[in-house]
Amino acid sequence: MSRAEMDKLGWDQCDVIVVTGDAYIDHPSFGMALIGRVLEAQGFRVGIISQPDWHSADPFRALGKPRLFFGITAGNMDSMINRYTADRKIRSEDAYTANGEPNKRPDRTVTVYAQRAREAYSDVPIIIGSIEASLRRIAHYDYWSDKVRRSVLPDSKADLLLFGNAERAIVDLAHRLNAGENIKDIRDLRGTGFMVPAGWLPGDDWSVHNSTRVDVPGKVEAHPDPYAMAPEDKSGCATEAQAKEAEVVKPIRIMTREERQALAKEKHDKTVVRLPAYDVVKDDPVMYAHTSRVFHLESNPGNARALVQAHGERDVWLNPPPLPLQMDEMDGVFDLSYARAPHPSYGKANIPAWEMIRFSVNIMRGCFGGCTFCSITEHEGRIIQSRSEPSILREIEHIRDKTKGFTGTISDLGGPTANMYRLQCKDKKIEESCRRLSCVYPSICVNLGTDHSKLISVYRKARAIPGIKKVLISSGLRYDLAVRSPEYVKELVTHHVGGLLKIAPEHTEENTLTKMMKPGIGAYDEFKRMFDKFSLEAGKKQYLIPYFIAAHPGTTDEDMLNLALWLKKNNFQLDQVQTFTPTPMAMATTMYHTRKNPLHKVTEDSEVVETARSGKIRRIHKAFLRYQDPENWPLLREALASMGRGDLIGNTEKHLIPAPGGSIDDVTPSLRDGRRGIGRADKFAQPQKRNVPRGATSTPFVAPESKVRPSILSTIKTKAKPAAAAKGARPGRK
Repeated sequence: MSRAEMDKLGWDQCDVIVVTGDAYIDHPSFGMALIGRVLEAQGFRVGIISQPDWHSADPFRALGKPRLFFGITAGNMDSMINRYTADRKIRSEDAYTANGEPNKRPDRTVTVYAQRAREAYSDVPIIIGSIEASLRRIAHYDYWSDKVRRSVLPDSKADLLLFGNAERAIVDLAHRLNAGENIKDIRDLRGTGFMVPAGWLPGDDWSVHNSTRVDVPGKVEAHPDPYAMAPEDKSGCATEAQAKEAEVVKPIRIMTREERQALAKEKHDKTVVRLPAYDVVKDDPVMYAHTSRVFHLESNPGNARALVQAHGERDVWLNPPPLPLQMDEMDGVFDLSYARAPHPSYGKANIPAWEMIRFSVNIMRGCFGGCTFCSITEHEGRIIQSRSEPSILREIEHIRDKTKGFTGTISDLGGPTANMYRLQCKDKKIEESCRRLSCVYPSICVNLGTDHSKLISVYRKARAIPGIKKVLISSGLRYDLAVRSPEYVKELVTHHVGGLLKIAPEHTEENTLTKMMKPGIGAYDEFKRMFDKFSLEAGKKQYLIPYFIAAHPGTTDEDMLNLALWLKKNNFQLDQVQTFTPTPMAMATTMYHTRKNPLHKVTEDSEVVETARSGKIRRIHKAFLRYQDPENWPLLREALASMGRGDLIGNTEKHLIPAPGGSIDDVTPSLRDGRRGIGRADKFAQPQKRNVPRGATSTPFVAPESKVRPSILSTIKTKAKPAAAAKGARPGRK
């Protein structure tokens, strides 16, 4: 991180310099550290410039000129989501910065950093990556400016964009540049994007599949009358002399099935799909929705084709997504020599993100859930990449032996979803040809393996390690999968729940759930029955903490009212909630922007998705989730009156909110267990302090907030006294 460290190592120059918007923490949960260690293992010298002052190019010269390239990342979170709330208000804290100090990175960090790095050394290749670049690789709706913005490539003027998990691409790229290859000639790496002249193709044998239009009704042609008499036309018949001249016998060759498949695959692999141009989608919602649908259908690395989109006089070219890492490759990445601590230059400064993940272990990546409000598929993909059991256990032992402050509790064994570890398609060929957007919606695919036995084995061996007192599961749980394995639910509930377990129904109403691609609330009820049963058998008082989304596209006022009534019926009072935040390239964001549903074929007259866009309606939807808050009652009284549901205003238990002058005690019976829940819609939210239910234990609980590792999780406190800080939590739900 400094010239002094370079001198100590005897380096006169770095091969690669990674510029990051986060504080530098050398831990595999932080992207810049993971990429740095991967390159180091390949023999490259890597420097880190953390949170430079972007107002001039001088800080980007701090480590000198890199020999191969600058690697630019906004950090583990998208910079706009990191800085702004769902209401576009500036957050007061940045959990990825020393002492939580805000404003240490610019808006749209990747673009700004890339421009400054270019200014610092104009002849050094600029490579951009991270979730911010990944989710902005094509034209995308930007919630914060309320318009469709160009791909980040032309704005940043980068030479290459790496999207998704880029270990393979970054290693190949570094070696090829080291061998003297020009960055402009590296055009064949999977998981990369770059700018090319309009109409450019990698070779003459490539073809273009034009997807720049949606289907429209065509001219109706009358069927010919099969009984009509028409004069015979002999002009096309060959004469006898011509027939003799053409009498050249050509043998007919019958191709085998394997040959036909190989020929089709070769043609498929050398086809690029042309998306509607930026100049079209920025002004045409229907074409934007069509583009989103085509883009998502080309997301499976087993069958995805290259994509190209015109931006003015040039094209943005995207190669197919990166292939998932195999288990030994994942082990290799996570077994590298991380210091597992913040850089010493931060001294005793508190970095909230580090405090949250220091005692947690990431066991997998990816998610096949396909929730429309989540961008995990666009970034990490839907194929689960898992570590081996020995690798996971080694990291637990490493935490026990070398991480300061460890008291015996592993705060999480998880990932984007806690119970997708080693779950995969039963047939590799089916997986590679599949174009489903979700393996679990509208129902769990018959080809998806749902055996949780390997995960159960990890849990049992982890808690059997000497010195390990408790192993908690803090990542979000996919409960519709969990109920397929009662043994797993029993194992989880008996040994790995610290009083509270978070799950995410997201909503109760079918109208909204179909737009989310989430299971019906019946799956939650089934899981709750199992949870309560096994908690009782274990002699433990434990609670489910459900998460819900306010103002999701497709949600009506009536849907939110019904959700509020469900919460009241089930004695949930949500402490803190947030409304839906449209994140770049998510399918729900497309619904929000275009009012079209990209889950189905998009045409001019296809399904219209109504969504809450005005500030007042979004506030009403949010208020329904916190019906017990007196500050929300005036707004809710007005809303209920306009909906013709004034019958829900009054001072008895049958009412939702009290009449003026009443109190929540008038309408809400004493909570049998004093349960509390947490509502959320913005999966990227910064940490918030929560309350433990009355009567529950004070075991730390963490709430999922981010799609990127590590998520910034929340600490729950009892009302009587503060609980220990929640540490080591992994990302719960994207």
